[in-house]
Amino acid sequence: MLGTLVNTVAVLAGSAAGLALGRRVPERLTSAVTDVIGLFTLYLGFSLALRTERVLAALFSLLLGVALGSAIGVEERLESLAGRLTRGSSRAVEGMMAAFLTFCVGPMTVVGSILDGMGNPSIILAKSVMDGVVSVAYAASMGAGVALSALLLLAFQGSLALLGAALGNFLPEPGVAALTGVGGVLLLGVGLRLLRLKQVRVGDALPALLLAPVLAVALPWPT
Repeated sequence: MLGTLVNTVAVLAGSAAGLALGRRVPERLTSAVTDVIGLFTLYLGFSLALRTERVLAALFSLLLGVALGSAIGVEERLESLAGRLTRGSSRAVEGMMAAFLTFCVGPMTVVGSILDGMGNPSIILAKSVMDGVVSVAYAASMGAGVALSALLLLAFQGSLALLGAALGNFLPEPGVAALTGVGGVLLLGVGLRLLRLKQVRVGDALPALLLAPVLAVALPWPT
């Protein structure tokens, strides 16, 4: 898990730098940067969402995931946590979700984390550099919620690293593609929130990230 630990520290360090920089940036510029990040998040979400061929698996994982997330109150718990740790910042949840999904969705995260668990952290170490740079920009425009994404990153990538240590070098390609596609859909929701177009309850849908690889393998048909 060396790579995951380095990745977590990189995000925390980048967030700290972004917060320090953000205090010196005019509010008008911060708002404009947030809008640009929202647009880029939509672009990234579309590009990731199109990577899965198991459309029904992605749909079912989203439906079941949001039902499960709503039942256990994931969104409310995240808002409560973010509110306590950021003193009620209105952008905390958006920043946390945008950063987490940007950092943790995609084949690099899945494959890299599993290889990290197998003793090869090279992919995640390279990813750490990119995440650290991005976290500076995110924190400068979206605030302290970005730093909280490091905790989610540690839990998510750490779990995949433990899976890699336990199962070895085995991960079906449809599962990786489904997780990537569902993550892209969730990023679209984050983009809509950042642009203040729709308060999509992205937090409640986070369990879909766990269900997507399972359903992609369980459902035999591609569409």
